[in-house]
Amino acid sequence: MNIEDYRDFCLSLGTDVEEKLPFVKFKSGEGVLVFYVCGHMFSFFDCNDFSVISLKCQPERIDELKAEYDCVGNPYNESPKHWIGIDPNTAPNELLCDLTRNSYEIVKAKYSKKR
Repeated sequence: MNIEDYRDFCLSLGTDVEEKLPFVKFKSGEGVLVFYVCGHMFSFFDCNDFSVISLKCQPERIDELKAEYDCVGNPYNESPKHWIGIDPNTAPNELLCDLTRNSYEIVKAKYSKKR
């Protein structure tokens, strides 16, 4: 999936999705695009190097996903206990969409109750 299609997919998950470039003050983070729901991140990637998308994931699923799919690995700059990294260039679109939707739902379920 290319970067534009992935962005469109993230924005289509709900009217409560926001996108921001929150790290522009940091040289290594100026191109990092982050998608939020309920004010919390559920997906992010570097627009200048679209090779890893970091997504929230249930801890009990992470090892299984890494074992089953070569495109699933460690996230960029997040805890590998609660986040995965996925290569959008090699991941099947259906898997990328399913894992992104899962990440969105994890974050929304956790933080929508607190608002």
